[in-house]
Amino acid sequence: MKREVLIFLLAINILGVSLTIYDKIASKKFRKNRIREDVLLLIGAMGAAVSMYITMKLIRHKTRHKKFMTGLPIFFFLQVVFLIYKVKFVG
Repeated sequence: MKREVLIFLLAINILGVSLTIYDKIASKKFRKNRIREDVLLLIGAMGAAVSMYITMKLIRHKTRHKKFMTGLPIFFFLQVVFLIYKVKFVG
Protein backbone atom coordinates (compact mmCIF):
# COMPACT_ATOMS: atom_id res chain seq x y z
CA MET A 1 0.00 0.00 0.00
CA LYS A 2 2.71 2.50 0.92
CA ARG A 3 4.62 1.75 -2.26
CA GLU A 4 1.54 2.45 -4.40
CA VAL A 5 0.99 5.77 -2.61
CA LEU A 6 4.59 6.81 -3.20
CA ILE A 7 4.40 5.83 -6.87
CA PHE A 8 1.15 7.80 -7.21
CA LEU A 9 2.66 10.88 -5.55
CA LEU A 10 5.74 10.70 -7.75
CA ALA A 11 3.60 10.36 -10.88
CA ILE A 12 1.16 13.15 -9.94
CA ASN A 13 4.05 15.50 -9.14
CA ILE A 14 5.80 14.76 -12.43
CA LEU A 15 2.49 15.34 -14.21
CA GLY A 16 1.87 18.59 -12.30
CA VAL A 17 5.30 20.02 -13.07
CA SER A 18 5.09 18.91 -16.71
CA LEU A 19 1.65 20.48 -17.21
CA THR A 20 2.77 23.70 -15.53
CA ILE A 21 5.83 23.99 -17.78
CA TYR A 22 3.80 23.08 -20.87
CA ASP A 23 1.20 25.74 -20.01
CA LYS A 24 3.93 28.34 -19.62
CA ILE A 25 5.37 27.46 -23.04
CA ALA A 26 1.89 27.40 -24.60
CA SER A 27 1.10 30.82 -23.12
CA LYS A 28 4.13 32.31 -24.85
CA LYS A 29 4.09 30.49 -28.18
CA PHE A 30 0.72 29.03 -29.03
CA ARG A 31 -1.83 31.23 -27.25
CA LYS A 32 -4.07 28.18 -27.52
CA ASN A 33 -4.02 24.54 -26.46
CA ARG A 34 -3.47 25.74 -22.89
CA ILE A 35 -4.11 23.66 -19.80
CA ARG A 36 -7.34 24.73 -18.12
CA GLU A 37 -6.86 26.36 -14.74
CA ASP A 38 -9.29 23.99 -13.04
CA VAL A 39 -7.25 21.04 -14.32
CA LEU A 40 -4.05 22.53 -12.90
CA LEU A 41 -5.76 23.12 -9.57
CA LEU A 42 -7.16 19.59 -9.54
CA ILE A 43 -3.70 18.12 -10.11
CA GLY A 44 -2.41 20.27 -7.27
CA ALA A 45 -5.22 19.10 -5.00
CA MET A 46 -4.44 15.49 -5.85
CA GLY A 47 -0.96 15.79 -4.35
CA ALA A 48 1.20 18.01 -6.56
CA ALA A 49 0.60 21.29 -4.75
CA VAL A 50 4.15 21.85 -3.51
CA SER A 51 5.95 20.92 -6.72
CA MET A 52 3.56 22.98 -8.83
CA TYR A 53 3.84 25.99 -6.50
CA ILE A 54 7.65 25.85 -6.60
CA THR A 55 7.62 25.39 -10.38
CA MET A 56 5.26 28.34 -10.87
CA LYS A 57 7.49 30.54 -8.74
CA LEU A 58 10.66 29.43 -10.56
CA ILE A 59 9.31 29.93 -14.08
CA ARG A 60 7.14 32.91 -13.09
CA HIS A 61 3.93 31.37 -14.31
CA LYS A 62 0.53 32.28 -12.84
CA THR A 63 2.19 34.07 -9.94
CA ARG A 64 -0.33 36.91 -10.23
CA HIS A 65 -3.27 34.52 -9.98
CA LYS A 66 -4.44 34.51 -6.36
CA LYS A 67 -6.23 31.22 -6.80
CA PHE A 68 -2.87 29.54 -7.49
CA MET A 69 -0.65 31.45 -5.07
CA THR A 70 -3.09 30.90 -2.20
CA GLY A 71 -4.89 27.77 -3.40
CA LEU A 72 -1.84 25.55 -3.81
CA PRO A 73 -0.48 26.30 -0.30
CA ILE A 74 -3.96 25.65 1.11
CA PHE A 75 -4.09 22.32 -0.71
CA PHE A 76 -0.68 21.44 0.72
CA PHE A 77 -1.78 22.37 4.23
CA LEU A 78 -4.92 20.24 3.90
CA GLN A 79 -2.86 17.33 2.58
CA VAL A 80 -0.52 17.54 5.59
CA VAL A 81 -3.49 17.68 7.97
CA PHE A 82 -4.99 14.64 6.25
CA LEU A 83 -1.73 12.69 6.51
CA ILE A 84 -1.34 13.56 10.20
CA TYR A 85 -4.93 12.46 10.85
CA LYS A 86 -4.42 9.26 8.89
CA VAL A 87 -1.20 8.36 10.71
CA LYS A 88 -2.43 9.35 14.16
CA PHE A 89 -6.02 8.11 14.17
CA VAL A 90 -6.54 5.63 11.35
CA GLY A 91 -3.19 3.92 11.29
